[in-house]
Amino acid sequence: MSLRSFALLLLATATLAAAQTTTTQPDCGLTHLQVCALHVAQDEAGIVTAPFHVNSNALYWVVPFGVATGVALDQDQNALEAVGVHPTREKDFGRFSDYGGIYGPSAAVGVGYIAGSMTHNDHLRETAVLAGEAMADSIILNTGLGYAIDRQTPLEGDGTGRFWPHGLRTWPDGQSMPSDHSVLVWSFAHVVASEYNGWATRLIVYSLATGVSGSRVMARDHFPSDVLVGAGLGYFIGGYVMHRRSERSDWGHFSLSAVSTPNGRGIGLNIRP
Repeated sequence: MSLRSFALLLLATATLAAAQTTTTQPDCGLTHLQVCALHVAQDEAGIVTAPFHVNSNALYWVVPFGVATGVALDQDQNALEAVGVHPTREKDFGRFSDYGGIYGPSAAVGVGYIAGSMTHNDHLRETAVLAGEAMADSIILNTGLGYAIDRQTPLEGDGTGRFWPHGLRTWPDGQSMPSDHSVLVWSFAHVVASEYNGWATRLIVYSLATGVSGSRVMARDHFPSDVLVGAGLGYFIGGYVMHRRSERSDWGHFSLSAVSTPNGRGIGLNIRP
């Protein structure tokens, strides 16, 4: 079984376990499993169609992200050359990224479900539910994007990360962009950091996500642009799920908008206590 297949199976099992142990949430419980699946489908549809609903406010983060991705693409080959080839080190970083980016978060979702249900901790249970949903949305989207972008990994082809190297004749040639590990761990981190928004929790989960993303490059499994795109998508998906499903969403605390002032156009920061 491939790592991708194992991740999908593990996430599906954790999500089902969560639903089966959740009896106090009428919208997603033992007798409403179809609602759980519906939530994932609805959120996935919203995520996929999000680019068609981008407004001017979104450009404040879309443009910088696009520029950063372009710079990363330009420097991908140089970065991999700087990393060098060290089989033992690559194996160690690969193992860390597997446990930190897939097995650990997936296990945390399952344990959170069970612990939250047994102790009647609705906050913990909600965190586990939403983290599992965000990770499920992430892997579904990322799998589709991987086949659509069709980029070779540093270990495939000539090692330069070509996109659609032979057209449809040999498709699929690789699923290097976006990084599965990166999108999963960043979606998980955003949900957990939003639900438990103390500085210590944020430091831990975002450090983990950053470490996992960097490890994918150090393991020579991905280029820097692959993990950057994965991180951006994962963070967005985690935020989208929080915004749509959580009562503790942090999206409503502040927002940016374009405003007109006597001195010209500017940016307004709206804060909700």
